[in-house]
Amino acid sequence: MVHEEDIYSIGYITRTHGVRGEVAFRFTNDVWDRVEADYLFCRIDGLPVPFFLEEWRFRSDDTALLKFEDIDNVDQAQQLIGCEVLFPLALTPSDDNEIELTWPMLRGFKVINNEDQLLGTVDEVYDQTENVLIEVASPNDDSILIPAHEQFIERADHSSRTLYVHVPDELIQLNR
Repeated sequence: MVHEEDIYSIGYITRTHGVRGEVAFRFTNDVWDRVEADYLFCRIDGLPVPFFLEEWRFRSDDTALLKFEDIDNVDQAQQLIGCEVLFPLALTPSDDNEIELTWPMLRGFKVINNEDQLLGTVDEVYDQTENVLIEVASPNDDSILIPAHEQFIERADHSSRTLYVHVPDELIQLNR
């Protein structure tokens, strides 16, 4: 079974295309093309399910048409609409053994403020707009929204899955 820390979001299935079971995939990261991946994961009922790629082609700069194995008609393809598409971290190419982190990859990272205060865990990243927000689920069951700005983000350590931030206490209290 694949674990959440081993995958990250690269887009969503938006609609069906044609009658052969193809789907339109709006992607935020084209890593699957750069490494010529054989499979992708689709989140179905909250779980990542692997789907093997039969064929694909680009439709635009941010959309591709995918044909998965064993998805052979529009009714089967319809079941995938709205599914988040995930990619295995292990297949992500790296230059000089450094992994280029994307915003969705931060989900599940611990968030440490000022090098010692645990704020919680990254629950969601809202990157659909110019101003990216990181939602942190704190240990006391509330959430904190942190602007993903260089003023607040110090560094991300992929190996320890930790995001180091420097957020003023006033901003944290404003969220609670």
